Amino acid sequence: MGEAIGKLALYFEYPFVRYALIVGVLIALCSSLLGVTLVLKRFSFIGDGLSHVAFGAVAIAAVLGLSNDIILVAPITVLCAILILRTGQNTKIKGDAVIALLSVSALAVGYLLMNIFSASSNLSGDVCTTLFGSTSILTLTTMDVWMCVFMSLIVIAVFVLFYNRIFSVTFDESFAMATGIKAARYNLLIAVITALVIVLAMNLVGTLLTSALIIFPALSAMRVFKSFKSVLICSAVYSVVCSALGIIISILFGTPVGSTIVAVEIIFFLLFWLMGFLKEAGK
Repeated sequence: MGEAIGKLALYFEYPFVRYALIVGVLIALCSSLLGVTLVLKRFSFIGDGLSHVAFGAVAIAAVLGLSNDIILVAPITVLCAILILRTGQNTKIKGDAVIALLSVSALAVGYLLMNIFSASSNLSGDVCTTLFGSTSILTLTTMDVWMCVFMSLIVIAVFVLFYNRIFSVTFDESFAMATGIKAARYNLLIAVITALVIVLAMNLVGTLLTSALIIFPALSAMRVFKSFKSVLICSAVYSVVCSALGIIISILFGTPVGSTIVAVEIIFFLLFWLMGFLKEAGK
């Protein structure tokens, strides 16, 4: 145990390790806040769909030779989030169909572009890194960290300032509209924030595992707590703890960061499920 603590203290002397932990915690916090709303609105798979879109956008950025792919990835993902929201309101094309359509299209086109235009000798490694995160979280620059801090502050500010309206839109959209709340505007805001969080989370867990950061904390918190505020707080704490533990374990044992974080979340989810079961059995 003492050896592990000493090894961890040594690693934390390096800036890139500190950057990874800061970014990981911030992304986990934003994902958990957003996840509660998306799960309650039964729209949690928008995260999965947008993550696939982000993969396609990363492939396009690689083909164009952009040094900072977020310049292209963020706008494309945001536009697709708006498209999913707008088209999903069409009675002819349901929201889940739009998500599935965009997901498979983006994955296929992205992988095709990577194969045709790739200048790398390790294509499978590049694809694996993009999909599962690999070591990208450990190669963050100071600019990446500040960008993450800035975008995270925006997400947190939105939830603090518009908490009551987001609460109303989440639980009863019709009632919210009847009271004068512009539900469509807040749905659009949630969709745009989801896209931004997905783009941020790509560096942490890769494009395929980002939906885990959104879904697991919310579902786990709902097993134990019932009020929206309690679920929101528990989800945030759960996500931050799992992310920090996952990054630390990954550093100590050399495992992939994204997969390790999701594995920790699975373990915590099982514990919360058991707590919920015991709570219900005790009534």
